[in-house]
Amino acid sequence: MSQAKVLTDAELKRVLAVVASQDWLAARNRLVVMLSFLGGMRAGEIAALKLHHVVNDDGSGRDRIHLASDETKGNRGRTVILGKKLQKEIIRYVETRHLNRMNAPLIPSQKGGHFSATTMVMLFRRIYDAAGIKDARSHSGRRSYLTKLASKGCSVFVLQKLAGHRSIQTTQRYVTVNEEQLVAAADMI
Repeated sequence: MSQAKVLTDAELKRVLAVVASQDWLAARNRLVVMLSFLGGMRAGEIAALKLHHVVNDDGSGRDRIHLASDETKGNRGRTVILGKKLQKEIIRYVETRHLNRMNAPLIPSQKGGHFSATTMVMLFRRIYDAAGIKDARSHSGRRSYLTKLASKGCSVFVLQKLAGHRSIQTTQRYVTVNEEQLVAAADMI
């Protein structure tokens, strides 16, 4: 199977437009997409999130998410650093959803419980299919996140830590080089 597609900015805008048209699911699905594209999170990690992962006891937003070993891949925990854009997305979502139980799922299913990793993958598939983006999968946001950071000059060592990978070789497989990056690199001299 080929790797998940890295989305362009225009394709991400199309995805967000599709999500915005989804009535009462719009806010939830927008946050799902943004956690992937702005946080590099895996579908299973997004599915495992609870309110306490993103909000402190006083209601203020966190600047990182600490995932336990059973909430991420590889049977080891990891920390997801939340940039300012993603922090704003999370707080806006939490305020509009009026979530108050710290152990409640951050991203509830239609039945109100947690998504499983598999059903989260299926949600991504439905969103990308509705946007008409071929070869996009649940890992597309994660790959786009790492590729965008690499194109801005972020060290592969930093990318490795952000992705929660044990090996730099794994991280390197996530990053796609495109024509625009090659031209920009040639102009650096």
